[in-house]
Amino acid sequence: MTLNSNGIYTGFIKVQMELCKPSQTSPNPGKFAPTSNGCMNTLHISSTNTVGEVIEALLKKFLVTESPSKFALYKRCHREDQVYACKLSDREHPLYLRLVAGPRTDTLSFVLREHEIGEWEAFSLPELQNFLRILDKEEEEQLQTLKERYAVYRHKLEGALSQLWKPG
Repeated sequence: MTLNSNGIYTGFIKVQMELCKPSQTSPNPGKFAPTSNGCMNTLHISSTNTVGEVIEALLKKFLVTESPSKFALYKRCHREDQVYACKLSDREHPLYLRLVAGPRTDTLSFVLREHEIGEWEAFSLPELQNFLRILDKEEEEQLQTLKERYAVYRHKLEGALSQLWKPG
């Protein structure tokens, strides 16, 4: 790591790629990114670079055309015999974390992963609003079907009861 005259550090971080599905790459969409799963990659950054910028740089470096919002950077901490993985927020600074932890990658390392399936962060607000509209419509249809079925059942039950209680 180097401290520049402006007070900003520059240096390298190593990031392990843990991508479990094919990434959209240019020019070969559908193929895995030029890195194999579990491969360690080195990236030169400054202490002002945020997690979001690091993710963008890694994707650009390996020609992955998918949205950076579909990926997350994790810090992996090793304490005693335990390993902890923690998702970093987009505002954190990986080089600063590396500086504080020291140079040993067995103490702190970084991992790039795809968001877990089911995480909604990868969708835009209009897409999420559309999902809600579809779910509301489906819910209303199911509710209407259920009301109709119970109305028919109620009508049959009332008819059967009226037959039993007729004086005769």
